[in-house]
Amino acid sequence: MFNGKTLLITGGTGSFGNAVLDRFLTTDIKEIRIFSRDELKQDNMRHLYQKEFPEYSDKLKFYIGDVRDIQSVRNAMHGVDYIFHAAALKQVPSCEFFPIEAVKTNVLGTENVLTAAIEAGVKKVICLSTDKAAYPVNAMGTSKAMMEKVIVAKSRTISPDKTSICCTRYGNVMCSRGSVIPLFISQIKDGKDLTVTEPTMTRFIMSLEEAVELVVFAFQNAESGDIMVQKAPACTIEVLAQAVKELFHADSDIKVIGIRHGEKMYETLLTNEECGNAIDMGNFYRVPCDKRDLNYDKYFKDGDVDRNPLTEFNSNNTELLNVEEVKAKLLELKYIRDEIAEWESR
Repeated sequence: MFNGKTLLITGGTGSFGNAVLDRFLTTDIKEIRIFSRDELKQDNMRHLYQKEFPEYSDKLKFYIGDVRDIQSVRNAMHGVDYIFHAAALKQVPSCEFFPIEAVKTNVLGTENVLTAAIEAGVKKVICLSTDKAAYPVNAMGTSKAMMEKVIVAKSRTISPDKTSICCTRYGNVMCSRGSVIPLFISQIKDGKDLTVTEPTMTRFIMSLEEAVELVVFAFQNAESGDIMVQKAPACTIEVLAQAVKELFHADSDIKVIGIRHGEKMYETLLTNEECGNAIDMGNFYRVPCDKRDLNYDKYFKDGDVDRNPLTEFNSNNTELLNVEEVKAKLLELKYIRDEIAEWESR
C-alpha cells in the first residue's frame, strides 16, 4: 500500500516518527518527509539515519515548519500521498500551565494540517490522539478531545474519495520521549528514589511498535471520520516502578510525591457514550463518525431502542499486568535491553 508513495510525518523527530522510520524506511516506500520545528533534532536524525541506513537515507527528506503556521505546512504538502499527524504538545503539566499553547498546536495545528492536506489532494490522513481525550480533565486531554472533534467534523466536509481523514487513540507508550520509564532509569543511575505520584494510579501501556501498528491498522481498515481505539493492557504505577527496579537490580526506594496538576487516577480509551455505536474488531474498537446533519427532527421517528452491549473501556477494567508481566513487556524493548546492558557493565 505504501510502495512508491510519499509519506509526511508531522512532529516526525519524536519517538513515533523514529518508530515509523524503523518500520518503513527499508521498504519500497518512495519518500518519507519529516516535518517539525526543531532544526537540531532534524540534523541529529539526518546524521543517525545516514550512518545506520546509508542505502536508504536518501528517501528521507526534512522540512522545517510549525503546524501552527499553515503556510509552512503547505510548503511540505506537494506530492504527498499520506500523512501521519503526530505533532502535538503532550506533557500534561506544561499544557495545564499554558493551555492556550496546547490549543494552538493540538487544535488549530490539526485544522491547518487537514486544510492543507485537502488543498493538496492528499489521499489519507491518520491523526494520533490519546486516552486523555476521553473524559478529559486536563488541558492536554481537552485540547486532544477538541482535536478529535475537528478531525470528525472535517471528515464530513470532504469526499473520502478525495481525502480520507481518521484518528487513532491509544494509551501511554513505554519509553517514549517524556514518559516515566526513562525517568525511573535515570533516578536509578543517579542513586535516587523512584518518584511515584500515586501508587494505585493505573495506566495503559504499549510499545512504540504497537502504536505504529495501530496507525497501520487504521490506515488499512478505517473509514473517513472513524476513531480507531487499540485495546491495551494496563498496570499500576507502583507495579511499573517495581518492575523497572527489579530489571536493574536496584535497591532504590519508591517515594510517593502526590498527584500532579491535571492527572487522573485511571485513563479511558472508549467512553460509555461512544459504546453506543462502537464496533468491536477484536484487538481494536472502531468508533464510526456520526453522519447525521443538524436537522434532528427527521431522526425522532427512527430512534434506536436497542443499545450496543459494549461498556466503557478503561485502565481499571482492562487486563492488569503484574510485576513479572510488566518486566517481560519491558524486555521486548531494545531501549530497555540496551540500558540494562550499559548498567550491568558499569
